[in-house]
Amino acid sequence: MIAINSNNNLQFGSFDSPEVTINSNLRRWFKRNIGLWNSQRIYFLKEKNKNYNISMNLKIESLESKNAWESHYKFTWHPSDKYTFFEDNPEFKEKGVMEAYLQGHQLIRENFYLSDKKGISNIKQVDEHEMIFESTYDDWYILEHTRLVDMDNLRFRVIYSWNKNNLKIVESHHETRIMS
Repeated sequence: MIAINSNNNLQFGSFDSPEVTINSNLRRWFKRNIGLWNSQRIYFLKEKNKNYNISMNLKIESLESKNAWESHYKFTWHPSDKYTFFEDNPEFKEKGVMEAYLQGHQLIRENFYLSDKKGISNIKQVDEHEMIFESTYDDWYILEHTRLVDMDNLRFRVIYSWNKNNLKIVESHHETRIMS
């Protein structure tokens, strides 16, 4: 892994440098996601050839950061109702917490949704409204597209998950902001 800003130099790059632009764009985009969301989800499990519809609540919070160039976040989720999906598919977490922080163009995660392992998601910016997160851990490869629309009152997420190079899960999330 490459150490980003290993000398703890807060004066890296000029104000028009790519580092500052990427970091400020990501921070701004993440700030736009802070709040409480209702997430209407469809999980397609390929091996079962079955769709599951689930309503979840997702809370995204900004946490105080020790370093000025890192933005820390907390993601909390739980179902809106009781679903047999979680009993039938125990690899999915019915509720949980994940803390993460931005470092350069990466989201450093304390854990992943399908694993308790720490890891890194590489971030690609499509435009000012959409980011793509690319993650690998254990035998999983995850590709997530997240787009903000309607003046940040709606989020659409599509997540593709491959295990050992076989597509296993396709998720579609339609999320409505409940409060900022």
